[in-house]
Amino acid sequence: MIYIIGGKIMTMTGEIWEKGYLCIENGKIKELGPMKDNAPFPLPEGEKTQVINALGYVVMPGLIEAHCHMGITEEKKGMEGDDCNETVDPITPYLRSIDAINPMDAAFDDALRAGITSAMIGPGSANVVGGTFSFVKTCGRSIDKMLVRSPAAMKIAFGENPKVNYAGQGKSPATRMAIAAMLREELFKARRYYEKKCAGMKREDEDFRYECWLPVFEGKIPMKAHVHRADDIQTAIRIAKEFQLDITLDHCSEGHLIAEQIKEAGFPAIVGPDLASRNKIEVQNMAFKTVGILNKEGVKTAITTDHPVSLIQSLPICAGLAIKAGMMEEEALKAITIYPAEICRVDERVGSLEVGKDADIAIFDDLPIRVSAKTMCTMIAGKVVYADESFSLPACGKNV
Repeated sequence: MIYIIGGKIMTMTGEIWEKGYLCIENGKIKELGPMKDNAPFPLPEGEKTQVINALGYVVMPGLIEAHCHMGITEEKKGMEGDDCNETVDPITPYLRSIDAINPMDAAFDDALRAGITSAMIGPGSANVVGGTFSFVKTCGRSIDKMLVRSPAAMKIAFGENPKVNYAGQGKSPATRMAIAAMLREELFKARRYYEKKCAGMKREDEDFRYECWLPVFEGKIPMKAHVHRADDIQTAIRIAKEFQLDITLDHCSEGHLIAEQIKEAGFPAIVGPDLASRNKIEVQNMAFKTVGILNKEGVKTAITTDHPVSLIQSLPICAGLAIKAGMMEEEALKAITIYPAEICRVDERVGSLEVGKDADIAIFDDLPIRVSAKTMCTMIAGKVVYADESFSLPACGKNV
């Protein structure tokens, strides 16, 4: 059993205890609450208990990256380490990110050092349909053991990326009209397959290409739409509504220009990477104010680095810059914890400090949104996976 005591506990459910405690058992949060001032903290008698003294530190749920390509686009490895886009066919829904994520990528270590304990990882945006994302913990050597949810979303993309990739090859899609038409055709065929499957399709008639769409039409996972420009955002919403499917609006760079329409549509937004350069025409209106404007409008929002477009370890700094641009501090912290957990549909396990959830915890010497803040300790399932050299590791004790 492990106790974290004395720190400022920020649950991300609305409760904050300036001096609190948290108990971990079998990788889960067993109990938590405020401590009494100037009173010894009672530990169970006769039990070997580890104690982490967090006095003077901030204790939060591990941070969550809601959209990235960590381990699929590996740093400094060129083509050999780039498995992000299958750039020969614009429709590849059957690709699975789990088959390409390399946990040995240095970005996973960077994530742990930043207090990031889980991430949504998947293919890029060169294809109209790119394949499925996976939600994983950020520590491990076997991706199968790191998985929380897979498949977790189906990647689709609008705008410049599919256009540039395929127009350059002399084939469709070369226009936004073609992107939308090709996606509609794929969804039309996938829906017909889903209906046949529901009607009792024979095993010999099953089709590998369309089996991957079943979780989308069953409502188990959303489509994950790469959209920057306002018109692309609206096209993604239009198509999702046509087929009555769930969708997340990823990047959403011009979302602040149509915040009311996004709110009306009822879909969440994963905003960023605002720390990157405006290296494409469609991101000219990219700004840190976007996520705050959408949040104030009532849209559920998360913040993304889109690693490696901007580095994974910059996630809390991006939240800080969103605050500088007008977002409320508490909402910005939720945008890198509980909101991405809810958007990625894993909030029953991660995203907040609550009894029964995974003991994925980050301890900082200040709020992580501040540039000078340092990660002191990162835990996944109650195990210390990173500790700053100046931080005291758990020690055995009875009463503190």
